[in-house]
Amino acid sequence: MIHLTIQGIEVEVAEGTTVLEAARKAGIRIPTLCYHPDLKPFGSCGLCVCKQEGSSKIIRACSTPAAEGMRIITHDQDLYEVRRTILELTMSTHPSSCLMCTKNNQCELQKLAIEYGVREQPFEVRLAEDKKDRSTGAVVLDPEKCIKCGRCVQVCQGLQGVYALEFIGRGDKTTMSPAASLPLGSSPCIKCGQCITHCPVGAIYEQDQTNDLMKAIADPDKVVAVQIAPAVRVAIGEEFGMKPGEISTGKLYTALRRLGIDYVFDTNFGADLTIMEEGYELLARIKNGGVMPQITSCCPGWVDYVEEYYPELLDNLSSAKSPMMMQGDITKT
Repeated sequence: MIHLTIQGIEVEVAEGTTVLEAARKAGIRIPTLCYHPDLKPFGSCGLCVCKQEGSSKIIRACSTPAAEGMRIITHDQDLYEVRRTILELTMSTHPSSCLMCTKNNQCELQKLAIEYGVREQPFEVRLAEDKKDRSTGAVVLDPEKCIKCGRCVQVCQGLQGVYALEFIGRGDKTTMSPAASLPLGSSPCIKCGQCITHCPVGAIYEQDQTNDLMKAIADPDKVVAVQIAPAVRVAIGEEFGMKPGEISTGKLYTALRRLGIDYVFDTNFGADLTIMEEGYELLARIKNGGVMPQITSCCPGWVDYVEEYYPELLDNLSSAKSPMMMQGDITKT
């Protein structure tokens, strides 16, 4: 164990703990933008800068290991000014169209700008001129909003092993881009959505089809059906202030019907169909000496990943559709 003092509070942590983690254990919040607990510390944003007593060196808390006897200063006027300047510089390359952004009220940069009282822009505004990339039909890239924190690149390469996103260029010319500067739809992207989940701002987001849905509901000649994936009944509650993990199935069904949806189905049924179909296919493979082992095809992203990276395993994939596609066919017919 290591003993150190952070902002006057004595802390005991295990060897290998970073200063940021030690501070959080002590209940001290150090602001971050590039840091995410899923990813290795990247140290790109510089917001977590701290001082060490007896040293003129400023450290980055997210990537600095805690050491025995350290005395860390996390908050003083100098650090406040440094962090505010970093935010102002970041905002100088980021549009201020917050009201039209999908991340409005959930944006980490927006929250930090409010916290540090950034109300004016002292630096010249320099926005990226690249257009939005909608080539996948599912994931939208908006280079104008990218703050180069590196989270999307890290999660795409390090966690998912896909390498659809990368940093291109150096210094002030660095950009986050699909591999080889191709459109995202021509890259190895499997549309898993992890880049969306980890982006702190609105630089990467899902294709929004809300308006299409509302038009369909208003069309008297259309019968509108919705199917709910198993995860949604748990995840959607958090958007409405419910506790994480709280099941909201009944509320969700009721809300959809009140919106004007004609039929509400549950993809659980589609999952049951998938199990049966894959089960019968497995029995047929065993009986007839088919390719083994059989691997599920229930996730389109997973199938895309196999096609891109392990084509030699395509014959191992089940021929069954995904639960969503099966449920869709059953609903239509």
